[in-house]
Amino acid sequence: QVQLVESGGGFVQAGGSLRLSCVASRSIGTFRAMGWYRQGPGKQRELVATVGAGADTNYADSVKGRFTISRDIAKNTVYLQMNGLKPEDTAVYFCNAKSWAYIDYWGQGTQVTVSS
Repeated sequence: QVQLVESGGGFVQAGGSLRLSCVASRSIGTFRAMGWYRQGPGKQRELVATVGAGADTNYADSVKGRFTISRDIAKNTVYLQMNGLKPEDTAVYFCNAKSWAYIDYWGQGTQVTVSS
């Protein structure tokens, strides 16, 4: 079983920044990909950003140029640096790990609230 623990959420004014962290219970180098998803009020969960085993990254159009995903394999940690936050970024942010057997693991989520 894989444990993913997120941290770094909080309350911020529009234009502000936050950095989310996700610590995995095993080496993140063993996963096919890791990423961040979010679920806003009354919305479905959506992809925010992913980083693959080869360090290739992918971003939702809505966050390109503002968010950056990165990883520290030695610390088993994936980060999401969020700059230029907007009220529409308000959501619960979930860490995700995808195994090579196509199994998805999820963290418990961390709330991000952006005020206008």
